[in-house]
Amino acid sequence: MSTRRPRRTYTEEFKKQIVDLHKAGKSRKEIIEEYDLTGSAFDKWVRQHNQTGSFKEKDNLTPEQKELKELRKANTQLQMENDILKQ
Repeated sequence: MSTRRPRRTYTEEFKKQIVDLHKAGKSRKEIIEEYDLTGSAFDKWVRQHNQTGSFKEKDNLTPEQKELKELRKANTQLQMENDILKQ
């Protein structure tokens, strides 16, 4: 059974450097081994950079995800207003 790695955080600058190395021709396997990264983190950074150029989650939402987030926020606000009016 494998042990879980502690959660690590990386700066946007580091993520960009990793993506740039990959674009320059260094293989996925070499980068993951050299920098002790998980494959899923590496793949996510490449995908985010290719889609929007940003590594922030809020910038990488699909239009449907953005709409759903906004609708949930509006729904919560309306529920709070409704609760206030009931008092």
